[in-house]
Amino acid sequence: MESFSLILAIVVVTALAFDFTNGFHDTANAMATTISTGALKPKVAVAMSAVLNLVGAFLSVEVANTISKGLVDETGIRPEVIFAALVGAILWNLLTWLVGLPSSSSHALMGGLIGAAVASAGLGAVNGDALVTKVLIPAIAAPIVAGVAALLGARLTYKLGRRADGKAAAKGYRAGQIASAGLVSLAHGTNDAQKTMGIITLALVAGGALAPDSDPPLWVILSAGIAIALGTYLGGWRIIRTMGKGLTDLQPQQGFAAQTSAATVILASSHLGFSLSTTHSVSGAVMGAGLGRKGGVVRWSTATRMFVAWGLTLPAAALVAAIAEWVCRMGDWGTALVAVFLIASSAAIWRISRREVVDHTNVVDPHVPESAGVVTTAMAAVSPPPVHLAEELPADPSEAKPASAATTV
Repeated sequence: MESFSLILAIVVVTALAFDFTNGFHDTANAMATTISTGALKPKVAVAMSAVLNLVGAFLSVEVANTISKGLVDETGIRPEVIFAALVGAILWNLLTWLVGLPSSSSHALMGGLIGAAVASAGLGAVNGDALVTKVLIPAIAAPIVAGVAALLGARLTYKLGRRADGKAAAKGYRAGQIASAGLVSLAHGTNDAQKTMGIITLALVAGGALAPDSDPPLWVILSAGIAIALGTYLGGWRIIRTMGKGLTDLQPQQGFAAQTSAATVILASSHLGFSLSTTHSVSGAVMGAGLGRKGGVVRWSTATRMFVAWGLTLPAAALVAAIAEWVCRMGDWGTALVAVFLIASSAAIWRISRREVVDHTNVVDPHVPESAGVVTTAMAAVSPPPVHLAEELPADPSEAKPASAATTV
């Protein structure tokens, strides 16, 4: 049984808190499309997603090993450094949740870990090869691969279903959406829950509670799976509502193609140990599926703002983590100060969110306006002006009007 110091216990609790925010921040990856099309009721959708996230956490430890053994030099990392990394990741997750902004929890964690490690031990503490091959390249490749697969899948689906009975096809695609959403949830647990497992394992090694190169203990796997499942059940309704307004307009056929393509990419990456972002993968798939229907378009102004947010995630979390690490370096009182700041900031964000409550009762309400928020407004200011694309008329009358608003990530 591992021996715990106070700082190690604080790191483990903070890591599970990050895992919880990861769950409600990324629920929309799997369930926003299914909720907006009415395939599942909101509470049923998030409950199903929570269970499958928990199951997914037990399927592999490859991504956890990438975090705990490959990204930074574990021999030069103190538990305080990992605590600082988690502070940067949690605050970015909460801020982007507050404004309903889809961003990558994975990259927030990676940014926090890199920023804190560099602040503590210099650039040599980061394994550049692992960062490039298992984080940065997947971040670029995953949305492209998922997008192309979804585009081709949507076109094939329309071609095969051209002569199908309307009601039977609608029922079939509804079932397909539910199944593919479940697959995305399973994939999310397989990839994202493991990131917290890796962080806790790294902390245990740094604190002397585990031998170097150890795999995550069973209690770490179980606690990380439960934390992300509970966060998922909370719902992340603000981001789901934002994504319901969509990068594009999707019909059920396209939603099925997008979710299936994204889940395939995420599961394959988890098997290979690639720490990719489920947000990036699902977003790429949604855009690809949007273009897979004749006459479908992507709202590139919205996509551009999303890309800007993706670019800000890693450096923003790294900067906050580096500052937190500098304060923690001043001793126990510094670590306590950072902990108080994290708790106070989290409470303040929660209180601000209560000014406009979004939950399962109004997440799909078309009369609820979307609040732009400070971050979204700032991104809009540095993004190119909207590009208006004219839709061409579909050749198939059944494609004349989308069945539902799309979701995006």
